[in-house]
Amino acid sequence: MRRSVSINLGLDRFSGLYLWAVFVIVFGVWTPDLFLTMSTVHSIASAQAITGMLGIAVLIPLACGTYDLSIGATVNISAVLAGSLQTGQHLGLWPAILVALVSAVLIGIANGFFVVVLGINSFIATLGMATVVGAFQAIATGNTQPNPPTGRTWNNLAQYSIGGFQVVVLFLLAIVLLAWWALDHTPAGRYLYAIGGNREAARLAGVHVDRWTWLSLVASSTICGIAGVLYSSLNGPSLTFGAALLLPAFAAAFLGSTQLTPGRFNVWGTVIAVFVLATGVQGLQFVTGVQWLSDMFNGVALLTAVGFAVWRQKTSKARLDRTPAPARDDSGPAPADIDAPPDAPVALSG
Repeated sequence: MRRSVSINLGLDRFSGLYLWAVFVIVFGVWTPDLFLTMSTVHSIASAQAITGMLGIAVLIPLACGTYDLSIGATVNISAVLAGSLQTGQHLGLWPAILVALVSAVLIGIANGFFVVVLGINSFIATLGMATVVGAFQAIATGNTQPNPPTGRTWNNLAQYSIGGFQVVVLFLLAIVLLAWWALDHTPAGRYLYAIGGNREAARLAGVHVDRWTWLSLVASSTICGIAGVLYSSLNGPSLTFGAALLLPAFAAAFLGSTQLTPGRFNVWGTVIAVFVLATGVQGLQFVTGVQWLSDMFNGVALLTAVGFAVWRQKTSKARLDRTPAPARDDSGPAPADIDAPPDAPVALSG
């Protein structure tokens, strides 16, 4: 009797990499003189470095089932403060950067207070905080575009070239490696995933749910502060750029949750999603020349990723409902092993 051989191409975990390869092949054949160049590689890497940082910033609270919709406002106010304090208030480079970073951390602390202490839904609390931060920015700047600093050290902070890549790409890599280590190889990451999988079960197992939720929001805002300073060095302070990065960051995080370890927010999946989306957008812009493709691409990716996550949750639940319960062992309950890394499902509730 012939045994059937099944071939697993890993489409459930590596679909993003397959899609990335398709983009490279299609646009490479379509517009080889524009697309298949190192200048395009360098351009995409530098342009998406800030988006990648915000994707990681979004990912950390999402891992424990919490939304941070204030990331756009936080990265924006950090960028504006880092630049305007140097040109408008004649503050030194490093003091201005310090003030920008501290302001971002304070926003994260405030978010944690509203979510943890006052018990406000994270979606509402962080959305309200984004509005407050936007209003504060308007007051501080008078809705006037700040002049960019011109110092060489300031420009080299994000624009210094290493091997053809701007140094902002190395900052992204450092943040990615640190976040991956923290989430996948430390108890803190296991606690966050446990909270995102089942908040009440994690609490009963001894995890300090409120503390880790608060810390996740502070970590998110801190990364946003770093990204804001680097954006200001890379492109100059802007009053409006932050809002445009909110959708791409969430699209990358949710699309990334379908990669590598499906059903779980993960760092490398988010990075893959950022550059897959950017490659597709860049190729289409070379072909069509239109500028609205980025919003459409990211919106479709976000809807697709969330839809897939919901479908996967329903499928898993239906499968569990059909599985007969194992025989109960009356010898005593097993202690909760919170140090075992949980494969937490994507948490879609705030």
